[in-house]
Amino acid sequence: MKIIVDAMGGDFAPKAAVEGAFLAMREFGVETVLVGDKREIETCIKQIDPAGNKADKGHLLYDIVHTTQAVTMEDDPARVIREKKDSSLVVGLTLLRDGFGDAFVSAGNTGALLSGATLITKRIRGIRRAALSPVIPNKEGGALLVDCGANAECTPEYLMQFAFMGSYYVNRMLNIEKPRIGLLNNGTEAGKGTQLQRDTYELLQAAHEAGKLNFIGNVEARSVLLGGVDVVVTDGFTGNVLLKGIEGTAMFLMGELKPIFKRSAKTKVAALLVRSGLMGLKAKLDVSEHGGTALLGITKPVIKAHGNSDAKTMRSAIRQARELAQSGIIEDITANIDAIKLKQTDGE
Repeated sequence: MKIIVDAMGGDFAPKAAVEGAFLAMREFGVETVLVGDKREIETCIKQIDPAGNKADKGHLLYDIVHTTQAVTMEDDPARVIREKKDSSLVVGLTLLRDGFGDAFVSAGNTGALLSGATLITKRIRGIRRAALSPVIPNKEGGALLVDCGANAECTPEYLMQFAFMGSYYVNRMLNIEKPRIGLLNNGTEAGKGTQLQRDTYELLQAAHEAGKLNFIGNVEARSVLLGGVDVVVTDGFTGNVLLKGIEGTAMFLMGELKPIFKRSAKTKVAALLVRSGLMGLKAKLDVSEHGGTALLGITKPVIKAHGNSDAKTMRSAIRQARELAQSGIIEDITANIDAIKLKQTDGE
């Protein structure tokens, strides 16, 4: 398994990407292609692997593809593909398209990655929009949120396709046989929400009655964390607000607990007694353990890691990319595209 890594993407590039790649190579046995400025990458490698052990038992562990440009967070996504053709992001996606790797990981500009994946690697034929789909923690372990930011404005058809793609993902990646699909709304009643939610509800209900999806109806934001749903379907704007709200709440709660337990001798003793439980909770909420966000609807596996990813997070994102490449999700979506499309879809 060979994973292509955008070494120049993210706040801590290339150090975090290179260190994360080495962690993944050693722990998961994957090969990596590090794409970016060769001199900067090699400087990082010398710090990690001063002996220069590029190969293990005769097997190549990593390769470097030199590029002269890098995509910044401020770059206009619509112009990156034309103006930064020798960037690590564009070259990496091109390598993926041409079969020089099994998956691609980047912590760089989200809009540029989405644009590049759509224009270079291409969407699966018949899929109207690709979607960013992170697994968010909940009481039952986790639920897939689709979309969390790729598509601020959606149609009912987009949301229906998100539901199908999310169902395939959860089935393969989380081993849930009949994933429960919920439509994010401001109430559980069928008539709730804007016209988008009401029209989408009808499409999902029809798919449920036809035995194509396990649609359980509308779900409120609080229900996402309490469990009872495996795939949360929504437009990218609302999904991103939900995701950032969950992240902020987690940061607030963990931050508030620390001074509480340091308040007195009794609370310090209490902290020792519940330490293992608190560490487990922290791990569940820790983004570095989950890695990144799958970009569903693209013909090849693409993972978006958080912009501030450290080495541990990049290592997890590479693990996720390997699992996504091995899962067969893309093949599932491709093979069932007729069930996913509406009759009026033009099959783009």
